Amino acid sequence: MAKQLFGTDGIRGVPGEFPLDDATLFRAGRALGRYLRPNGGAPRNAAHSGPVLIGMDTRESGPHIAGELAAGLASAGVATASAGIITTPGVACLVRRRNFSAGAVISASHNPYHDNGVKLFSHEGMKFPDDLEEQLEAEILGGTIEPGKAEWLEADPKLDEEYIEFLRGCLLPGARFVDMKIVLDCANGAAYKLGPQLFRALGAKVIAINNAPDGRNINANCGSLHPEALQQRVVAEGAALGVAFDGDADRALFVSASGKFVDGDGVLLAAARYLKSTGQLKNGRVVGTTMANLGLERALEKDGLTLARVPVGDRYVLEEMIREGCNLGGEQSGHIIFLDDATTGDGLLTALKMASLVALRGPLDDLVAGFKVFPQTIRNVKVRSKPPLESLPEVARALKDAERALGSSGRVVLRYSGTEPKARVMVEAERPEDVERWAGAIASAIQAAVGT
Repeated sequence: MAKQLFGTDGIRGVPGEFPLDDATLFRAGRALGRYLRPNGGAPRNAAHSGPVLIGMDTRESGPHIAGELAAGLASAGVATASAGIITTPGVACLVRRRNFSAGAVISASHNPYHDNGVKLFSHEGMKFPDDLEEQLEAEILGGTIEPGKAEWLEADPKLDEEYIEFLRGCLLPGARFVDMKIVLDCANGAAYKLGPQLFRALGAKVIAINNAPDGRNINANCGSLHPEALQQRVVAEGAALGVAFDGDADRALFVSASGKFVDGDGVLLAAARYLKSTGQLKNGRVVGTTMANLGLERALEKDGLTLARVPVGDRYVLEEMIREGCNLGGEQSGHIIFLDDATTGDGLLTALKMASLVALRGPLDDLVAGFKVFPQTIRNVKVRSKPPLESLPEVARALKDAERALGSSGRVVLRYSGTEPKARVMVEAERPEDVERWAGAIASAIQAAVGT
């Protein structure tokens, strides 16, 4: 059954409007609480009986949303603790390391400030599985309870300290950052304080930009979606590395000393090469998504490694990693999972690993040498409904024509966004003109069939 509230990355929307209106948020907290304490009784798991940990990014709507969730949890007999402003993976980490029964993050990741959302994590620090989200949805949508008074949450500063200490323990053996100059674009988001704090504590010379959040400037022409200013700053400062986070810092993208942009595919290649060389890459396999560039697959093959593809969404990457016993996976967008260290994509952890590699093995350009990026484009088409794309005759015909023309020298991926009313068309090929031709043809077919 298709979920109505939970997309690939939690519940998203505009604060004050469904599904982020007070009543729905309260019922979401209550539904989570009733799951954790069935029938208002003993905890579902006595070993995981602690409060629910709530964290948020820097959006002005965060505290109110957190308060409504906390009120709903309280109505079900479940207490809450607050980490205040912290990264999404920071909550996942702390839930896993402490006796928290679950975690909730108030964030809309890379979206503008006027959006927000709720992401839920189990005691194991993993996103809830689809079937549990469906179960929570049924209770949320079927409820009629009116919200109570929003709770006021006081942040515990010791939680930040514990998360930073965990990250410091993930430094690659032998790596030293003393005198390394690093530029961090904090996206005016959750990493604005933690990012500079982490790297300065390790001896790096940190130049932090976009680190003055005001509640409304998160992701605004900065961060992982807008790396251009970071590229210029890295070159101007003569820095060894540039890092761009998104609003909740669960992803990180990079800029080399020469100003070259390196996305999640490049990170996977550099990390896979290092782990292979140290005998730590399990199964000789990296887990990516359908969006991973064909160039990554070819580069891994030259190194004797394979790429497994799964649907877009870091939860699906993690599920495949666990199923196949792999320890490295991620997405082109910068969600990278180092499973030996963490169960979620963590921008700060990824930045730490990449800075370690640069410190140990030289410039980032060299770490991704031989990676030929195939021209790729993504067209977003606003849609009024989401029927299976393959069921639309015009779309199926355009897709078949494209696949026949591209053969083994290109790929087409069609999917709906899990968080927005959009269809996404990804085409990659050896020749840019083929990319543009077929992306346009397929996008036009979708527009004609179900576009707004």
